[in-house]
Amino acid sequence: MDKHFDRQAPALLDTVELETGPSPAWSVLWLHGLGADGNDFAPIVPELVRPGWPALRFVFPHAPVRAVTINNGARMRAWYDIRDFDLANRADAAGVEQSVAEVEALIAREHARGIPAERIVLAGFSQGGAVTLAVALRRQEPLAGLVVLSAYLPMAPQAVGDVPRAATAQPAFIAHGTQDPVVPFQAGQHSAALFRQLGFEVTWHAYPMAHQVCAEQIRDLGDWLSRRFAAA
Repeated sequence: MDKHFDRQAPALLDTVELETGPSPAWSVLWLHGLGADGNDFAPIVPELVRPGWPALRFVFPHAPVRAVTINNGARMRAWYDIRDFDLANRADAAGVEQSVAEVEALIAREHARGIPAERIVLAGFSQGGAVTLAVALRRQEPLAGLVVLSAYLPMAPQAVGDVPRAATAQPAFIAHGTQDPVVPFQAGQHSAALFRQLGFEVTWHAYPMAHQVCAEQIRDLGDWLSRRFAAA
């Protein structure tokens, strides 16, 4: 079908891919933060992966380039426009919707390549983590897990209105820096608490850091992923 007319199948985003072994049995789809690209978290793979894990395919997509209001309209890779520093009005709904559809298209591609939803982990940092939370709340078929780093749930009151029961079967690793000047620590705490209230199994970690990732966090994430693989 001509993609111009197929609104259910957005054009696939360009990605960086790394495989830890032949014939990957699992996929980790990892969304970068504002102004970065798919290369940003690729170096984390050798630090994170452990002996004995199944072969993994890491997929790091590049967000579209768009104007970002809080950066004086400068064009950069972003999952949605940031209109305001206030979290309640920060994300533009249309941009979030577009990114959710683009991530779902990448999940569908992994399924077409032989990786079912129950062996796909969706991860994201900052803006990428916000989109991860938005995707998670709509999943009719649960993913293997969610990794949300230094993020918040955009448009929370609307997002939690009608969550499919299957979505709450997705375990979540949510982590945040206590000194984060970009996404306030309390926003991460609130999102984790909200997901718990909805019925998600949430593993929450706080670290004495700013808007970043630290070695202790990578270790804790590795422990959590090891449990996911063992449970499968």
